[in-house]
Amino acid sequence: MEEEHLVIMDETAIRRALTRIAHEIVEKNKGIDDCVLIGIRTRGIYLARRIADRIQDIEGKPVEVRELDITSYRDDRKTLVNANVELAAVIGDLNGESFSAHDKKVILCDDVLFTGRTIRAAMDALMDCGRPQSIQLAVLVDRGHRELPIRPDYVGKNVPTSKQEQIDVSLTEIDLKDQVMIIHQRGQA
Repeated sequence: MEEEHLVIMDETAIRRALTRIAHEIVEKNKGIDDCVLIGIRTRGIYLARRIADRIQDIEGKPVEVRELDITSYRDDRKTLVNANVELAAVIGDLNGESFSAHDKKVILCDDVLFTGRTIRAAMDALMDCGRPQSIQLAVLVDRGHRELPIRPDYVGKNVPTSKQEQIDVSLTEIDLKDQVMIIHQRGQA
């Protein structure tokens, strides 16, 4: 089966999208008081950090950033980790400090929104950390095909796709370059 790769966002487009998202977050929340950006592992955390840097440029003060590992909350894994997972390991920061979502405005950050199952798992994990004031969703790419009623609050780019297509996000922190590609499957195997 042949694949056709098409770059739909380059480094400049990604930078502009994240800058716009940062401005929209500040505007919607009337500042950043009680806000925390939570990046879904793996690429979501890097996007959250980049958005936080832009918010600091805008507001002149830092916004809290945390990393979320939803592995034990996924509904598509055959072997689930023990339900009594240490919450500090699920949502942590660089110092490993525990996290309470209570009364926070949580902005979940992820690279691609597809079926919505990753976000549902992330919300389950958040609820185990307290009751947030609100949960908002920021994604670099929304490709459609939702299986759950989940809609992003902040979108870098809407990319209508077929289920046979893939979206591949590359970030400098992991992949040594910034780009988003759509991969079209052509022909039969």
